[in-house]
Amino acid sequence: MQDKIIVITGASMGIGAALARQVGQHHGIPVVVARSQVELEAVAAEAHPLALAIVADVTQRAEVQRVVAETLARFGRIDAWVNNVGRGISRPVAQLTDDDIDAMMAVNVKSALYGIQAVLPHFQERGAGHVINVSSMLGRVPFAAMRSAYSASKAFLNSLTINLRMDLRAEFPNVHVSTVYPGVVATEFGLRSLGGGMDSRRFPGAQTPEEVAEVIVRCLQNPRADVYTRPGQHAQVTAYYAAEDVAVVEAGFIAPPPR
Repeated sequence: MQDKIIVITGASMGIGAALARQVGQHHGIPVVVARSQVELEAVAAEAHPLALAIVADVTQRAEVQRVVAETLARFGRIDAWVNNVGRGISRPVAQLTDDDIDAMMAVNVKSALYGIQAVLPHFQERGAGHVINVSSMLGRVPFAAMRSAYSASKAFLNSLTINLRMDLRAEFPNVHVSTVYPGVVATEFGLRSLGGGMDSRRFPGAQTPEEVAEVIVRCLQNPRADVYTRPGQHAQVTAYYAAEDVAVVEAGFIAPPPR
């Protein structure tokens, strides 16, 4: 990862901040992107002497295009782009509003799509690059009903990621596309969810952001299509979709309380 330029969105805290620090530890140069200037600049200062902090709202296409332009102006290239921005929601299907769906799509899908579309021409011109979309286990197995719209948005993201990889495979084999599937991570994600939610840091067995970041670093070093962040997740997905009647499996799901 020596001197590779790695753009990370949602990098002011949680997984993104941990990833920025680990990229720096592996001698890569992180470009950290988020809306929170003070926190973002602190992460950049910790991560690498050459780290670039760009304050931007990645739910706005023009802002994402600016991130690409500023990064190329500073470094002349981008080696990898990590779409890490995400937000949850605590709302069952019957109570979802138009605004709920719009918010989930803007943060969890459109931000990633804008990043892909903004950086892809650069990767195609170079014939190399790596897009990593941070999804969720809930996008594979939606076992928490209160996260309904979040799970749906991550499933949408998963399909986009697969189709992008299929589009690029023949002509651009060195432009890699990966999806990372964390489970519960010990961050403020739950508290920041629309409608509130359980503090993810208190959830039994939650992974630390650093553990998830280590997995993403390994993916940056050795690209793979689908990456699970802890043992047993792949088997859980396989068991769910292999069931003759998934409703039987779903009957065993225990949804966490919304608060």
